Amino acid sequence: MKFSFLIYSYFPYGGQQRDFLRIAQEILARGNEVDVYTLSWQGDIPAKLNVILVPVKAFSRISLYRRYTKWIETTLGSASRTCVVGFNKMPLLDVYFAADPCFLEKAENQRAAYYKYTGRYRHFKEYERLVFDDASQTEILLLSPQQQRAFRHYYPGCESRIHELPPGISKDRKVDRRDPKIGEHIRKEIGISDETILILQIGSGFRVKGVDRSLEAIAALPALLKKDIHYLLIGQDKSNRFVKLANKLGLTEQVTIFSGRDDVPDMLQAANLMLHPAYSESAGYVLLEATIAGLPILTTASCGYAFHIEKAKSGEVCPLPFQQKKLNEKLLNMLEALGSANWSSAGIEYGKNESLYTMPAAAADIIEANARKIEQSKVATTEDKMVLRS
Repeated sequence: MKFSFLIYSYFPYGGQQRDFLRIAQEILARGNEVDVYTLSWQGDIPAKLNVILVPVKAFSRISLYRRYTKWIETTLGSASRTCVVGFNKMPLLDVYFAADPCFLEKAENQRAAYYKYTGRYRHFKEYERLVFDDASQTEILLLSPQQQRAFRHYYPGCESRIHELPPGISKDRKVDRRDPKIGEHIRKEIGISDETILILQIGSGFRVKGVDRSLEAIAALPALLKKDIHYLLIGQDKSNRFVKLANKLGLTEQVTIFSGRDDVPDMLQAANLMLHPAYSESAGYVLLEATIAGLPILTTASCGYAFHIEKAKSGEVCPLPFQQKKLNEKLLNMLEALGSANWSSAGIEYGKNESLYTMPAAAADIIEANARKIEQSKVATTEDKMVLRS
């Protein structure tokens, strides 16, 4: 079978992008064809994946997305009907992979009142509605119970089209035991000793990931403990705002920021604690990656996969509504207990659950089933036309 995958942009280090690529490769491995329509692509293109750069431009992001949609509609409309799989909310989709949280919930709870009068709000509200409301026939692939609760609240009636997927963690994050020697080169690169407590945060989109919260929590630590801390941030985003905040908080010499890296498993072994106080996160694969690597985690309940941390007992979760004071307290308590708590061994044990690694196959099963329905519909339509002619 042939599939059309739609994604606005691809770069190697985004969670949405990694999910897209894993699913595409699973579909290809089953002997299918995949055309990818995207506005930009960074990095290598896997063998057999047909990437089409959509030739549209615009001054604003909203105009760009609308022109992209129009171009896709024209192009796919003139081709033989294929199963269309989207990784961003938009029209035309047979299957939507929900890497993002519910837009209406986010707009209501995380934006100022005036936001609802903006063109950006109207655009994303409409594109989400076209996927989730009662008139839509798009099948929806979700990553977490948190997403499902939000979408069911704002779009009652979509339940019959929702499929909750298991996690899809890469097995190279899984370990049998912690081995700090694996990450020695990371500490040498940063210029810190084995005795320094390394706090790690990974994720593109620094604002949404709560980097400001992390810096505030580290700055609030007692002076004697704080001087032994180094904070390592890895992700693809503009960092100027957070460099300035670190300087304001007196942390300039204790902060290192890297763009996307390919040695994440080594990072997980080098660190002593993962800090991930995101404002909003549909899933948060990095939480599970850290868990199965035996790295203790401090996160927020706004992350879709935070329940895995509680289930695994691999760290601590800040409840909602978020309070910076509570994060500060939990960070201090965890750092003081690192030598005695069993978060690490509990996470490694949790990693033995094979269902944590099955998302690409589960998603591919649903996508292929949808494609077969489309093929059957095409055959039925052709037969009906033949009957009418006769």
